[in-house]
Parts: sequence; structure tokens; C-alpha cells
Amino acid sequence: MDGASAAKPNKRVTITDVARHAGVSTAAVSKVMRNAYGVSEAMREKVQAAIADLGYRPHAAARGMRGRTYTIGVLLDNVRNAFFADILDGIRDELRHTDYTVLIGAAGFDPEEQARTIRSLVDRQMDGLILIAPGTPRAEVLDTAVSTPTVVIGHHDASDTYDSVVDADDLGAGLVVDHLVSLGHRDIALVSAPGTRANKWKRTPEAVLSEGYLHAMQRHGLDRFARVHHTAYSDDGGFKAGMTLLTADRPPTAVMTGADVAALGVYRAAHELGLRIPRDLSLVGYNNTALAALAPVQLTSVDQAGHTMGSAAARMLVERVENRRDRAMQTTMTPRLVVRSTTGAPQGR
Repeated sequence: MDGASAAKPNKRVTITDVARHAGVSTAAVSKVMRNAYGVSEAMREKVQAAIADLGYRPHAAARGMRGRTYTIGVLLDNVRNAFFADILDGIRDELRHTDYTVLIGAAGFDPEEQARTIRSLVDRQMDGLILIAPGTPRAEVLDTAVSTPTVVIGHHDASDTYDSVVDADDLGAGLVVDHLVSLGHRDIALVSAPGTRANKWKRTPEAVLSEGYLHAMQRHGLDRFARVHHTAYSDDGGFKAGMTLLTADRPPTAVMTGADVAALGVYRAAHELGLRIPRDLSLVGYNNTALAALAPVQLTSVDQAGHTMGSAAARMLVERVENRRDRAMQTTMTPRLVVRSTTGAPQGR
């Protein structure tokens, strides 16, 4: 009888069966499954071969009783934001060769709905949480992170309780303003998410982006032209912002948005108003998602390495979950401007 048929068909294969098949201890199997340090490549291959031969699948409930469920919860507000897909790809690729499974909580923009989703993920015994620019009160995130390892993506508010991954959004805004000014633009508007101080997040991505934009406009002596229009990071939000800005008494010659998805909404508004891009309006997005490179659009955008942000967040979280590190860390991405076809010298309307 070969190894694959050693276990009875109607009996669930256990970790003891795997250890016996591989000729190692159950502790060794457990270490391989946890991707623990100190496991030799030969041991890993032997155990993984036994797992494959026997068709072993760890029982999630049993693992939860031992203190770990091998599940990670990810909170995001809007599944239509393509930048989140880049982050999720990074998380997935980082965890691909581990036992961890990712569960996504798409909570919408409402802070209370986000808080409810976070509590739901915790109640379902997630080993850790990755929160993408959460709108829920910071105090609740801090309370959650005390008992559940947590990584916050986007917010620049550092903490001893959770880890964070951020983009240097102020530098990104400066890159855009410098580029547009070099083309001859002076009247440059920013479309940004509103954010809120009520939830005690002082250094949100949109706040840091706005600061960088205003400082860059000031640096170029363009204070009087600076204006920030607040809207949701969505196609509809961008469209409404575009219609407002582009029909104003003094419409800008260039618009920068804090997200590619909002830039596409502005693009749609410009098209509806009969404006040509970039002849009549230069347009810049943020995130450099796959949407930016689409042939009909070719959107100039700031690349903040979404895949790398997701990968870094997953790696930091697993380190916390597996007790490899007990101090908080913040990882910062350096943005770069990707120039495409939606920016050019102002021609007048």
C-alpha cells in the first residue's frame, strides 16, 4: 500500500499522519506549516511532500482553538478604487507561500460602517488586520490593535500600538506641481478627499497631500491660485468636482487629483463640456493604477508603489502575529511621477 492511500478514505488526515508519513515529529510539521524560522529546506520539502501526498488540510477551527486561525482581515472603503487592487495583489503575493488566507471587508465610506466591519473581523478571530486608510475613529483602531495585530496603510499618524505603511504624499504633490509649473501652468487646482479631524486622524493621506500641494504652490509664488476642492475618491465624485471647477468664473488650466479614479471622473466632465485634454486642461492622477495606462486615457499619475505597500504591510503583520517583533514600525514609500498624455503646456480655451 503506497503512502497516499495509507490514511483511511473516510478519516480526516491529521498532523500526526503527516508527521508519520514524513518521518518527523509533529512539532517539525507545525514549524513548517507556520513558516517558522530555523526550518531547513530539506525538512520543509519533506513535510510539504507528505502534505501533498496525503491531501492534508489544516482544520481552521482546530487551529483557532490553539490560538491561531491563519486568516488576515483587510478593511477597505471602496472596491471600485483600482489602487486597492494593487495593494491587495501585494498582500496576496507576500502571503502566497504561507498558510494565511485573506478575507476582505468592503465597508464603504461611513465611519460607523467601517468600525462595525472591523469589529466583525475581530469577532471572527482574524489573526491580524490590515486597514487601508480607515475612516473609523483612531481611538477605536488603537483599542483594536492592543489585542489584534494591526497594520494601517495610508495614515501618517504613527503609534506604538500598530505598524503603518505610508506614501510620502507631500513629496508626491510637489512632484505634480513642479511638473505642471514647468509646462507653464499657474492656475492649478487640487481635488482631494475631504477627510475629517473628528475621528482624530491628523495626518491622513489627503491632509498630507494637501499640505504638500499648498507648500509647492507657495514655493512657486502661486498662493493666490491655490484651491482645494473636496470630494469622494470615486468616478462620480471626480465628475462632480470637474463640473464645478471647470464651469467656475476662473476655471483652472490644470487639475491634480488624489486618486486616479477621481481623475477619470474629471476627465469625463471635461469631455462633456467639450474641453480637450491636454490642450484645454492638463490632468494628473495619483496612484498610477492600471487605469492610468489605458490607451484612450494615458493619464499622467504619481506612482506610490501600491503592490509594494501591500507586500510590506503583509510582511510586517505576519512578523507581529508570529511574535518575531514587538516594536512598532513605519515604512514609507517614495513616490515618482509617471508622465503620459494628459499634461501639456496651456493653450487657452
